[in-house]
Amino acid sequence: MRSVKEYQTVTNIQGPLMMVEMVDEAKFGHIVDIELADGSIRHGQILQVENDKVLVQVFEGTSGIDVKRSTVRFLAKPLELGVSPDILGRVFSGLGVPKDDGPSIIPTNRLDINGQPINPYARDYPNEFIQTGISTIDGLNPLVRGQKLPIFSGSGLPHDDLTAQFARQATVLGKGEDFAVVFAAMGITFEAAQFFIDDLHNTGAIERAVMFINLANEPAIERIATPRFALTAAEYLAFELDMHVLVILNDMTNYCEALREISAARKEVPGRRGYPGYLYTDLATIYERAGRIKGKKGSITMVPVLTMPEDDKTHPVPDLTGYITEGQVILSRSLHRQGVAPPVDVLPSLSRLKDKGIGKNKTREDHADLYNQLYAAYARGKEMQELATIMGEAALSDEDRKYMKFANAFEARYISQDYYENRTVEQTLDLGWELLSMFENAELKRIDVKLIEKYMPKFRQKAGGA
Repeated sequence: MRSVKEYQTVTNIQGPLMMVEMVDEAKFGHIVDIELADGSIRHGQILQVENDKVLVQVFEGTSGIDVKRSTVRFLAKPLELGVSPDILGRVFSGLGVPKDDGPSIIPTNRLDINGQPINPYARDYPNEFIQTGISTIDGLNPLVRGQKLPIFSGSGLPHDDLTAQFARQATVLGKGEDFAVVFAAMGITFEAAQFFIDDLHNTGAIERAVMFINLANEPAIERIATPRFALTAAEYLAFELDMHVLVILNDMTNYCEALREISAARKEVPGRRGYPGYLYTDLATIYERAGRIKGKKGSITMVPVLTMPEDDKTHPVPDLTGYITEGQVILSRSLHRQGVAPPVDVLPSLSRLKDKGIGKNKTREDHADLYNQLYAAYARGKEMQELATIMGEAALSDEDRKYMKFANAFEARYISQDYYENRTVEQTLDLGWELLSMFENAELKRIDVKLIEKYMPKFRQKAGGA
């Protein structure tokens, strides 16, 4: 039986932190209730224990707390999320409290939000293709079930529209298993939160979604717990109910800022750009909860979204995220200015596990050769675009102009697509072939001749006509 102990020995408050002294048997990560002088209750979590002194982080903030008249109850249990199949289709606060005017969840189980460590030996390799309906992802940076693929965005870029499209359209090809989306929003505006909720409601995708929303005007300290609540819900759906779960975390930069705030309040020696030295470790405890486990049908695929301060990908948050995760999808400000949507910069973008999720019996046999050729042609076309800007188009050879024409067509037709357009992987691949048809077959050096004869539009038409 858990014993609840009460203390009125609060000695100090600094920022979101509270010091309680003369405490016995307190443990790191356990939760506390703080009763104020007016009878209202706030919640907190033990951050540090040193002899009989305990440091508590208060989720609702410490403003208005009277040091002498407040009572702290140590509940001797970690922060938990009550789970049941009824969590699907619901919207929760950042601390797992329902906020959609629906009934309270009657839990079948209560799970520690820090999760259970996965034995590396028990991990299964990601190798099943997930169709997002977005050509730049499906065709060039394929997402594989169990992968961590972050989106690196910038302030003002349409990453919200892209992530909403992910949530609506993502599905595992050729599988009859259930697919769910867990969406965690950290420090977003009310307008953005309402956009996500309305979008999922209007398209019916809310039926298979669970949302955890922490708004920008809510205490930053809540943001520390929000992704952990979301991942606990995802682990329950994946490993207890055998579902394929896509977890979207938006925006990880806000999460890291909250971490920095706590670190500053604790007077820790700062690391890079003021972030705590344990930022890498902390991010790893979130990202490494994605994946597949041997013997389990379900899986967790993760798409963290972060805004790069000043579009700087060497900033600690994108830098460390890139280390831990398996690739990145980078949004381009220059493409956005040109009206290309979604403005995915395909050249620096990368999916490290793409080779495992494509090919015969997964997507199509021509997929690997095709994306190699598209990358090569687009890279050369971009060079020609830049050269034409400096020297003028007249200075380019006929061949150079052809590549520049390809790059323009590729941006306008392949990269750019409506946020509500759901392209199948076959449509994406066929569009790639259509764009490559402006070159002679001899120029397509990265594609097997047999595949050219099979999939090039002019040969397919002949075969169809015959």
